[in-house]
Amino acid sequence: MASTLQLRAAVHALAEGGVIACPTEAVWGLSCDPDNPDAVTRLLYLKQRPVEKGLILVAADIDQLAPLLEGLTEVQRSKLALSWPGPSTWLVPHHDRVPPWIHGGNTKVAVRVSAHKLVAALCRAWGGALVSTSANPAGSQPATAQFQVQRYFHGQLDAVLPGALGGASRPTIIRDLLTDQVLRS
Repeated sequence: MASTLQLRAAVHALAEGGVIACPTEAVWGLSCDPDNPDAVTRLLYLKQRPVEKGLILVAADIDQLAPLLEGLTEVQRSKLALSWPGPSTWLVPHHDRVPPWIHGGNTKVAVRVSAHKLVAALCRAWGGALVSTSANPAGSQPATAQFQVQRYFHGQLDAVLPGALGGASRPTIIRDLLTDQVLRS
């Protein structure tokens, strides 16, 4: 687990518009400030990922996603609450509450409340949700070890939080909250 000093350094890097890496439930992830278009553009450049694909927002608790969940029915909110914290990512209508560089021009945005202690600590220390995407260039296998992150990104990251993966065998499932369609299993 990362030290308090390493966590503070990562939050400082995020505040300066940086891109960081940390372990998540199943793979290493890249994160940045979702409200900073330059940080998101840099993250997309590092991953060689088109903005149109959209990005996941990860949070420490459901309250950090509250503005995005306004207008959902009680049944929909219960569905989310039953799966969080945990390795479930949901597509929810964003109603223009997130910038286009996050939703990629889609009507929904992907959100997750992580059960991974380090991810949750990072989001708490940051004070809100962060971008979360696998730490690998497009077309490459997601990194499952810190050395792979370093090999992929050759010192281009602003901080790397050391720690262990969360024990999941594959990246989080992605489901559409309105249709229950599974987009990634």
